[in-house]
Formats: sequence, C-alpha cells, structure tokens
Amino acid sequence: MMDSSSRPLAVFDLDNTLADTAHRQRFLADRPRDWEGFFAAAPLDPPLAEGVALVLERARECEIVYLTGRPERCRRDTYDWLAAQGLPEGRVFMRRDGDRRGARYTKLEILRRLARDREIRVLVDDDKLVCEDAEQAGFTVVRARWADRSAALEDAQEREGRT
Repeated sequence: MMDSSSRPLAVFDLDNTLADTAHRQRFLADRPRDWEGFFAAAPLDPPLAEGVALVLERARECEIVYLTGRPERCRRDTYDWLAAQGLPEGRVFMRRDGDRRGARYTKLEILRRLARDREIRVLVDDDKLVCEDAEQAGFTVVRARWADRSAALEDAQEREGRT
C-alpha cells in the first residue's frame, strides 16, 4: 500500500453531492432564511447513492478529502454523518463561521492550497460556479448532477455565502 502522503486526493463536496438536502430545503423558502434549522437538520440527510459509490470507488486509489461550504459549527454532525454512512475517513474542510464569501471563492482557495503539496485527481461538486472555476484553474471536475436542483440553495451558495 502506498504511503498516504503520496496518494492523490479525491475531493468531495457534501450537500447535494453525497447528502440529499431536499428534506431541509423548506428552511430556505422564507425570508429571512432559517439557517440554524437548515444546518440542524443535516444529520438526517439521506445519502445519495451515486455520490457514495463514487467516493468508495475513488478511495481505492486516492485519499478522500471532504470540502464543504457548511460552517465550522457543523463539524461534529458532519463527521458523525460521514461515519454513519460508512464513508471513508478523511479530512473535512469547512467554511469558517462568519465567512460569507461565495463557495466558488472559499472552495477554490482550499483546492489551490491542497494542490501545493499533493496531486488532486478529481473534485466532485454540484455547484455549477465552483465546478466552472475549478475547471478554469486546471482541476479535473466531476459535476454531481444526481440531486434535485434548488434555486434557493444555489442562491445561498453564491450570494449569501452560506453553504
């Protein structure tokens, strides 16, 4: 087995890539949006079979890293959810509490930092803008198109810097 520090990285988003957020979209329907409710319901997310299968496949040759726009305060729930789904252990990079930049900026910043020391084999994400920016920066991207789209969530990712 290769030393883990030399294995390439496979970077996976969580919401609507591995975790189905459809049941908690209702928290984003009204203004102001109920972000506490939205994130508090995350432990109940069902897994998305396509994303889970891709993580397990990539884990055979890559170290798995999770890159999410979820705020840091969700770290414990996120680790618990990953373990409950039987997903590979891996580092989890989260948005700092209070960071309201769009996901396309926060995620690309982390990807570039990771790429300084390691090969990034693939990024798997559902956010169109994150995917476009990552591709433009030279990263290989798999667009997670297996979850239902949510206009409210897309707006939150880009304009509100929330997920």
